[in-house]
Amino acid sequence: MTLEAERLAQIKANVEFALQEFRELADKDVSLDADSVAWVEGFIESARGRYVGVDGGVPSGLIGLIGSYLGEAIIAETNGQWVEDEAGGLGVAFPNGDIVFPFTKVEKQFDMGVAGGESILSFYTVAVSYIAVGGLRDVAPAGERS
Repeated sequence: MTLEAERLAQIKANVEFALQEFRELADKDVSLDADSVAWVEGFIESARGRYVGVDGGVPSGLIGLIGSYLGEAIIAETNGQWVEDEAGGLGVAFPNGDIVFPFTKVEKQFDMGVAGGESILSFYTVAVSYIAVGGLRDVAPAGERS
């Protein structure tokens, strides 16, 4: 189901705040594109050390800011929209019915890191280039390929 206006406004405010902060930290233009997502991925990697093994872990507000940013970056390149699933999880739904969950991916990268196989840049690329256009639906399971 689509999000209520108040929750969507909070996501948009998070994105504006994140962009402002990222631009100051990066000392360059950070926007809603692949190059900027790559920079944010590096930011997560450098910040991970501050939270791994620390009581309380990564602040939920930081995951919220970066998850909002990542979702809006995906939406900027697709016809996606914010939705909430049955369990209350926020995701980006595409016209083909597929949904991706940017907040979950951000949390996974903080937990596991790129070395552990979690990359918001790869997530962004797959979401934009394959999932949003139904590309993964066209791939037959390994046993069914001719």
